[in-house]
Amino acid sequence: MTAKKNTTPSAVKTVSQPTKKLAGRQHAQTVLASAGESQSIQPKAVAASSVLLSELREMIVATRQTVAQGINSALVMLYWQIGQRIQLDILKQKRASYGDEIFHALSGKLTVEFGRGFTKSNLFNMVRCAEVFPKAKVLLALSTQLSWTHLRRIIYLDDPLKRDFYAEMCRMEQWNTRTLNQKIQSMLFERTALSKKPDKLMTAELKKLREEDKLSPDLVFRDPYLLDFLGLKDTFAEKDLEAAILREIEAFILELGVGFCFVARQKRMQIDGRDYYLDLLFYHRKLRRLVAIELKVGDFDAADKGQMDLYLGWLKRYECDPDEAEPLGMILCAGKSEGHVELMDLHKSGIHLASYLTHALPQKQLEAKLHEAVRLARSRLPAAPTGTTQDLP
Repeated sequence: MTAKKNTTPSAVKTVSQPTKKLAGRQHAQTVLASAGESQSIQPKAVAASSVLLSELREMIVATRQTVAQGINSALVMLYWQIGQRIQLDILKQKRASYGDEIFHALSGKLTVEFGRGFTKSNLFNMVRCAEVFPKAKVLLALSTQLSWTHLRRIIYLDDPLKRDFYAEMCRMEQWNTRTLNQKIQSMLFERTALSKKPDKLMTAELKKLREEDKLSPDLVFRDPYLLDFLGLKDTFAEKDLEAAILREIEAFILELGVGFCFVARQKRMQIDGRDYYLDLLFYHRKLRRLVAIELKVGDFDAADKGQMDLYLGWLKRYECDPDEAEPLGMILCAGKSEGHVELMDLHKSGIHLASYLTHALPQKQLEAKLHEAVRLARSRLPAAPTGTTQDLP
């Protein structure tokens, strides 16, 4: 008996294929319609969310920075506490004779348990940090903006005033560790006007910077300025010097210091029908002052002061806003006679005189030159009276 052939599956298959194709087309049309609709509303959605997106980004970045600062601050203070505790144990308990062995034993145990941050050399750094920053309050303020790498470089500077200077300038100008090293190598401290003042006045200025974030002109101006990046030959004119500065304006502002903003070159001043032209005009954001700069390829001459006085008077009358301090002047010259400078009392007129070096000197020669300049300048100044807190111009 022959079995009856079942055609049901074949029939089902025949019917199901077109049905699926039809369903697929309908689905595709729905998807395309939806895509078209989303494309038509997407620009509106993007525009509506752009402000919100910007605000969210700011919130995320600010929070990340806060968290990073908190972690860094906690780490620095931990290292300080460890250094203080080791110092107390070894020095106070008169264990200096075998102190090195204690460092070795501590670093071995701590490194195994907590990692590379507790090597023998870093434990020495922690003790040094506790020595040079005996007050936790000062270090706590710095630790919110200076990393342990910054502090490791600063704590080994011998002069306490120099340490305070680099710590505060690094905090205020937000130097990275590479810039900090460059500033120390270029002897920035010895090149500031502040370094030529009596210790009491230097301490007072740094205290104002630390506690009030108040910057003085003596912390801003340098002498000499290192302009070796300009690439000038042995013989050049003032226009060549100006052109080179404008060509390398970013490097020039970096040498001037953070806060300087370029305003104009050859600023025209008309006085009694005569035209005068100031070489360079800057604005300093922290000082809230215009800074006029005159370039001289030769040595400073007494007539240069009169010219700058004229420019500052004009700027004060015609360019200063009511909420700005009086403008300052800087005469950049190839050289100067200390006798002329001393007799003319330039600082009383708001004028800073500085020389510049267009070729880098060997480090030892630069050190000797600057140390001698600081020694001579400070020897001419009377010691500040007891209790003096601010006598700087």
